[in-house]
Amino acid sequence: MAQNIAPTKGNLINTKKSLQLSKVGFELLDRKRNILIREMMMLIDRANEIQSKIDEAFSSAYLALQNANITLGYCQEISMAMPIDDSLKLDYRSVMGVEIPILTIDKNEKNELHYGLSSSNYALDEAQLKFIYVKQLTVELAEIENSVYRLADSIKKTQKRANALKNIMIPKFENAVKTITDALDEKEREEFSRLKVIKRQK
Repeated sequence: MAQNIAPTKGNLINTKKSLQLSKVGFELLDRKRNILIREMMMLIDRANEIQSKIDEAFSSAYLALQNANITLGYCQEISMAMPIDDSLKLDYRSVMGVEIPILTIDKNEKNELHYGLSSSNYALDEAQLKFIYVKQLTVELAEIENSVYRLADSIKKTQKRANALKNIMIPKFENAVKTITDALDEKEREEFSRLKVIKRQK
């Protein structure tokens, strides 16, 4: 890099500026990476917590459905009364420029009854409530897992850029500054020697 730059004071100033910018850029990328890692680790802890809850909730919900099937017979006809769920809403929040999804579902769903009381019983009500809880946990886990994937991808890209600055750009600019400085010093010594010779001749 330094071989292609003419050893002038202007180029030395510009190269020093580029070096300084590269160092500032590396520091900012390093901070960004640390913040993203911290955010991702918190989400991973939360995901593990929800995963264990989901396993429990699914077992409990299927057991409640079995009880409903035993007491009411096969519940397929009643299940047809359940509407298609379109209450899922998607929004985003930004963490250091990374778009993180926010999923929300209608929390008032528990209070709505979509089948007749005469054709159902408590076992079916319990099964419905448990599956609503499973759905809420699943939505939360999907949000977290997607967030972790996005954060991990951004951390990887940030690390790559930081490494490029630290291992390639900064050493190149440091080498260029040294080469230009050495060349200017050499020119200065030559000029000083030349002036001394001229002075002696006069």
